[in-house]
Amino acid sequence: MLKKQFSKSKPTCKITFSLPKEAVAKGKSVELVGEWNDWDEKNATKMKASKSDYTATVELETGRNYEFRYLIGKSKWENDWQADGYVPNPFGFDNSVVSVVSVPTVNKTAKKASAKKSSTKKASTKKTTAKKATAKKAAAKTTTRKITRKPVAKKATKSTAKDDLKKIEGIGPKIAEHLNKGGIKTFADLGKAKQATLKGILAAAGPRYKMHNPGSWPKQAKLAAKGNWTELKALQDKLNGGK
Repeated sequence: MLKKQFSKSKPTCKITFSLPKEAVAKGKSVELVGEWNDWDEKNATKMKASKSDYTATVELETGRNYEFRYLIGKSKWENDWQADGYVPNPFGFDNSVVSVVSVPTVNKTAKKASAKKSSTKKASTKKTTAKKATAKKAAAKTTTRKITRKPVAKKATKSTAKDDLKKIEGIGPKIAEHLNKGGIKTFADLGKAKQATLKGILAAAGPRYKMHNPGSWPKQAKLAAKGNWTELKALQDKLNGGK
């Protein structure tokens, strides 16, 4: 999760990065690495642990986007689950993106024009409301017949349940989108999926996705579907990029 606080006196923004503890195995250290420090792990920003997550605050110059990732236990990389965007990296995975743009300013003339327009709109709305009220009273005097309307049956809607498939190691935002398009939207769907089906979805997504091995995805998904997060993290610690 990203929380931004733009400076009013200089072109900078303080960004608080946070990663839920459920994404980190117990006892592991978490560090923040990105473009602002040239991806140098030696100069990584150490994140502090709280009751629910790990956090770190970095001040960056505005006017551009920055790529970043979280480094867990000096060996495992994790993306921000609510980043502003994601871009592919040379290693076959995605980097998280934080967008830092200047806060738009509104001049006094524009503010006055907006306030005047709002005032005019309110006055017009009051006149319209008064006319409608008068029309309703007139209609009530000319007729006493009651109109009974039959309740309209609500149409049944299809379930739109969807899980965050990015919690499965080896699945990034783009792969999650392709799985959703292929009808796999929940942990339960993924847990039941056959390897041939998963490989077919990856092949249809393009050449860059053929290199991914979905062998462990159903097993991870079954644990996630049951809420066995501790067992899932133990399994993911043994994996390397989901393999």
